[in-house]
Order: sequence, then C-alpha cells, then structure tokens
Amino acid sequence: MTLAARSEPVAADVRPRAARDWTALVVDRAPFLVACAMLLILLGIYSTLQRDVFTLEELNLDTTASLTLLLAATGQTIVLVRGGIDLSIGGMISLGTVIAGTQFGEDPANAALWAVIILAIGVGAGVANGLLISVLRLQPFLVTLATWSILGGTALVILPSDGGSIPSGWTWFGNTGFGGLSTSVWILAALVLFWLWFRATRLGIAIRATGSNERSAYLSGVSLTAVNCATYGLSGLFSALAALYLVTQTGTGSPTVGNGYILNTVAAAVIGGVSLFGGRGGLASTIVGAFILTIIGNLVFVLSISSYWQPIASGVILLAAVLASSLAEKSARRGGM
Repeated sequence: MTLAARSEPVAADVRPRAARDWTALVVDRAPFLVACAMLLILLGIYSTLQRDVFTLEELNLDTTASLTLLLAATGQTIVLVRGGIDLSIGGMISLGTVIAGTQFGEDPANAALWAVIILAIGVGAGVANGLLISVLRLQPFLVTLATWSILGGTALVILPSDGGSIPSGWTWFGNTGFGGLSTSVWILAALVLFWLWFRATRLGIAIRATGSNERSAYLSGVSLTAVNCATYGLSGLFSALAALYLVTQTGTGSPTVGNGYILNTVAAAVIGGVSLFGGRGGLASTIVGAFILTIIGNLVFVLSISSYWQPIASGVILLAAVLASSLAEKSARRGGM
C-alpha cells in the first residue's frame, strides 16, 4: 500500500512533463515544417510546368537568384531571433552597390580595399543602430528606419541613378563555379557552416536567450548593449556582403536597389518559421522561406503572368504561412492539455 501510494504521484508527475515537452517541441518546429511542406508543394507545381526542375543546373540557377536575399536575410534572421527588426538593410545594400560601382575601378587591389571599406561601413552602421537602441532606449523600427533613410540618401548623393562599373574579375567570380556547382551554392554552404558554428557560440546563445526573455537574460548577466551592438553589427555586415554579391550579378551600382530587399528579408524569415517576437528560428527557416519566394517568381515567369502579381502572391503565401503556423501552434497546445 505504501509503495503504491508513493509510486502513483511520481507517475502522475512524469506524464504531464513529457506531454509538455512534446507540445513545446511541436510548437517550436511547426512553423518550419509548414514552410517545408509549402516549398514541396510549390516545387511539385513547378515541376509539372517546367522540365528538369530537380537538377544541379536548376539548383545553381535558383541559388544564384536567391543568394543576395539569403545573405541579407541571414542578418535579418539574427536580428529577429534577438526580437528586433532591421530596416536599414535596404539602405546599406544600395550604398554598398553605389560605392562599388563608383570606386572599384579596374585595379583588383583597389577593388579589394573598397570592398573592405564597404564591409566596415556595414558593421559601423549596425553597431550605431545597436547603440541608439540600447543607450537611448529607442524602438528598433524607428532607429533602423532613420538609418535606412540616411544610408539610402547617401547612396543617392553619390550616384543619383544606376551606373558605374564593376571589374570583370569581380563579376566573373560571382558567375563561375567548380565541381558542377555555382559560386552561389558554395557561398550558401559556407553560410550554413557559419550558422552551425555561430548558434553554439556564447554570442549566439546570448542573442537567442535575450530574444526569448530579455529580463531573464539581463538578470543572468547578459549585457543587452553588447548583444544589441553585435546583433545589428552582424546584420550590417551581411547587408554589405549582399551588396558585394549583388554587384557581381548586375555589374553596376544602384541607389535604390536595396529597397526591395527590406520586407523580403523579413518575409523570407517569417515564412520559414522565424518568430517576429524573438527567440525562435534559424538559418534553415530563412533558406526555406527564401526559396519559396524564388519559386513563386519562377512560377510567375513560367505562367507568363505579369511580374506585378509576384508581390501579391508572396503576400498571400506570407499570410498563409503565418496563419498555418498559428493554427499548428494552437492545435499542438490543445493536444498537450
């Protein structure tokens, strides 16, 4: 009797805990799984309209088309996991392409020097965002909106319209490859390796912890100022990298080209399952989301639909992804009750 009486409460405690753990796992993974299912459906539709979809050549083409977005969205993902948002991505991409188009010239050493300067500007602008948000306690949306305006305005001052030129060696690098894979695929592989390393670092853990619960992270000794500066600094770095890759594809600078990437970086991350409230998601989610947007563009082209319909389709997919993820979370919670 005594033994049975003692064992019953133990079993009663173990079962709810296991149920809660399973529910938490499903809730955490549901948005990403929904996005993967959506990508497979779109690929299935695309394969019925276009031949040789599942080939290395198609992988190279789609990755090349997606990589600028993926580079910028990597930075945005880090910011979203922190619980913020970065609108200055668009201004940094525009400014980076303009500087490249007007300053690179034909000397490889000069082009390399200015590439480093562009990266430094990206990091500096991002750190400035982090300081303004932390020290002055300003909203990330307003701070990065202002920074976007400053960077984009500077790009217009330097180059009022599309123009400039990029060294032939620079564009060759962006359009070559080896081992049957394009440069873009190898860069994407490097991005994945970076993320696998980054998420396990103290900074990566601190960013996710701060995004999950800022107060708890602060009480645990995490410096919010340092985390914000690092988070937005990395976003600026990846925006600059996106600009440097973009000019290998366009061959010119453009003072407004970055504007189209601002909301698309958010859309790619959110469609893939990154939370707008911080603490959840990663690069895998963003990659899936970016390829969903790319396949939508491919479908619009194959079906000979006006390109004006592409943002409409992307918006519908974004709403569907958010709704499906929300329903999956509610269903998982009910199942765990």
